[in-house]
Amino acid sequence: MDKHAVEDDLRLVEQAQSGDVEAVGSLFDKHYRSMFRYFYARVGQREQAEDLAGELFTRMVHHLPSFQPTGVPFRAWLFRIAYNLTMDHFRVANGKELAPLEKASTVAQPEQSPVRQVEQQMTNETLLETLETLVPDQRQVIILRFLVGLSLQETADVMERTLSAVKAMQHRGLKTMRATLARVEL
Repeated sequence: MDKHAVEDDLRLVEQAQSGDVEAVGSLFDKHYRSMFRYFYARVGQREQAEDLAGELFTRMVHHLPSFQPTGVPFRAWLFRIAYNLTMDHFRVANGKELAPLEKASTVAQPEQSPVRQVEQQMTNETLLETLETLVPDQRQVIILRFLVGLSLQETADVMERTLSAVKAMQHRGLKTMRATLARVEL
């Protein structure tokens, strides 16, 4: 995330903390898609992802008065709340992940040809199977980095881990995925 976007978030947060309802709406508009995509990647069901995204922004509004800039981008703060919501969701479901990833990259792409949609579905199924071979922290890093598009530092902030720990989890996760894909291709 570039410096301008971080500064824009901080400006919007300050305005929202001062009671500007439009600033709250702007924060919602700016971050909804990536938050929804994260939830969809984690729970695999559109309705649940929408519910979780709605709850995330309810919590954002509730906790916004206490938000203090600490050098961690606002977006990472939101992802931390999203991560906690996801863990709560799975605890409620007796700790069973319904689907760790389900077609996250094909959400709302009706312009694709039917052939491309089938190819994308096959790719997603392979990706799902491959991600399931990872330990939960590695899966979380891969989702945040490559499906959601967070930087290494943002991923570290969200997961409350060091940058080197995130790099190591990403490296091990990708290595495991490569090995799994190599076995699938044989």
